[in-house]
Amino acid sequence: MTPRPTRRAALVGALATAALALSACGGSNALTPQATSASAAPADTIVIGSANFPENVLLAQMYAAALTAKGVKVSTKLSIGSRETYIPALQDGSIDLLPEYNGNLLSYFSKTPKATDPQGVYAELKAALPPELAVLEQAPAEDKDTLTVTKETAAKYSLTSIADLSGKSANLVLGAGPEFKSRRAGLVGLKDVYGLTFKQFKPLDTGGPLTISALKGGQIDVANVFSTDSAIVTNGFVALTDPKNVFLAQNVVPLITAKKVSPTITSTLNALSAKLTTDVLTAEVKKVQVDKQDPATVADAWVKANLG
Repeated sequence: MTPRPTRRAALVGALATAALALSACGGSNALTPQATSASAAPADTIVIGSANFPENVLLAQMYAAALTAKGVKVSTKLSIGSRETYIPALQDGSIDLLPEYNGNLLSYFSKTPKATDPQGVYAELKAALPPELAVLEQAPAEDKDTLTVTKETAAKYSLTSIADLSGKSANLVLGAGPEFKSRRAGLVGLKDVYGLTFKQFKPLDTGGPLTISALKGGQIDVANVFSTDSAIVTNGFVALTDPKNVFLAQNVVPLITAKKVSPTITSTLNALSAKLTTDVLTAEVKKVQVDKQDPATVADAWVKANLG
């Protein structure tokens, strides 16, 4: 997730500010939010939403392309915002489906998740979901939250794991999406599990260009960056290991309104998930973030090549 701050980054910043106020693509601009409505989606249409970061937009476009190819009528409301915004949209029926991540979704519905591995998290998630929501099969692809630092910071403080931040975090500024402040997979869990309190928390964007730019420029010392983000490799960043699993398994999983589940949707998205590995996801996200290709175009090409 390497783009440098531009007019697009400014827009992402506006989204981050909006998300903070809450508590917390269609078209050519993948990060332009499409507003949800309290009105229910049409019965014959699957309305696909997404979170407001490029990977999730791309996954939603993959779902849309795959279902359209099977004759399912779809529409999209992309870049909605954080989980605290789009889960209520699912529950009130204004969207029907979106790509999720099993561990963080479990942490949203369960205050005390126990499992950390993909299958355990998936089983616990299914049990924790409210009856109006369902998950289909999860993908092998995993995109975990990480705490990431520059190689200079890693060397200065001898950091290889989150545990190494003990006794040092009070000197460091952490940057992340606004919702990171109140999440278990965020500051809450970092304090409870590792005993970490940071010098300052700067609300930026969710693993996006503002966060990456702030880390590179020294405005923050530690950043919440997604593990599939090509910026980690291209900038020589160090993603700290998580020995106590404050960040649970994060396999991609379709989250859908239970009443909209059908055999066609289930079989189509299960087939898509089966072919979606972490390497595949990382490569496809790079096309969007680094090569600046349109997410819908990337999604269509991948679906045609892999699902026929």
